[in-house]
Order: sequence, then structure tokens, then C-alpha cells
Amino acid sequence: MPSFDVVSEVNHHELSNAVDQANREVTTRFDFKGTGSNFELNGSLITMNTESEFQLQQMYDMLCNKLVKRGVDIACLEMGEPVLQLKTATQVVTVREGIETVESKKMVKLIKDRKFKVQAAIQGDQLRVTGKKRDDLQAVMALLKGGDFGLPLQFKNFRD
Repeated sequence: MPSFDVVSEVNHHELSNAVDQANREVTTRFDFKGTGSNFELNGSLITMNTESEFQLQQMYDMLCNKLVKRGVDIACLEMGEPVLQLKTATQVVTVREGIETVESKKMVKLIKDRKFKVQAAIQGDQLRVTGKKRDDLQAVMALLKGGDFGLPLQFKNFRD
């Protein structure tokens, strides 16, 4: 039976390249000279360090531009609260991966409400959709692409 998996993944190599490019741009920009501003990537956390909240926003825009140029969807980014101290400002940006159970249940409910002749099963942080006809699976893909779930979706392991 034909099936495919719905996942939400980020290319970590492209993510680290984008953070490196953003670091290079921060060190060369005139408005950041002498501020000690930088980006740090630890697993799925990006920490931005600078002097003011305004500069944090500029750094976030810079990071988003680099990620988009590298083909990473910025819908997976979740900004934390800025920590402002005397002359330092720090903010953590979390890179979300995987589909949470709540979102998976919303997707399954959406598929069942449309009465497609497919079965959707939650498997950890991904969703497997199985059906008899390839056309039904493609209709489900189109439905999920059009849905607003707050995270980027990819379709993998399409088996006929």
C-alpha cells in the first residue's frame, strides 16, 4: 500500500553555515564595531549576545536573512525572552524539530474530517499516512501544505 511520512526537520549543516555567515557579518558591520556581538550555536539553540535590545532585533533579522538564503525555513524558529543587564543583552532562539503530539492530532483530525480514504498514524515525532490510491495521498499532501500548523512540513518516504 502506498504511504508517506510527514516530518518537520532542519538541515543542521545549513543551519551551522548560516550562523557562521551571520557571525562574519556581525564582525564586519560598522554599527556593531566594538560591541562584542556574536552568535553561538549549541545543538538546537542559537544564543545572540550584544549590548542592546535594538541590536538583538537587528541580529535576529540578520540571522533570518542568512537562514532563508541557505534554504532553512524560519517558521521553525522560536524566540525566547531577551535578558537585559547593564551593558549586555542576550536572547536565545530555539530551532524546533519534530511534530509535537498536539500538532499531530490536529493533522489527523483535519485528514479525518475531510473523509479521505487514508489512515494516519502518529509515530513519535512524525506522522505516517497510508492509503490505497496514490491520488488520495497527493490530496492529503496538498491539504497539509495548505494548513497552518506553525512549523515547516516535509514529506518523506513516499512509497508506491
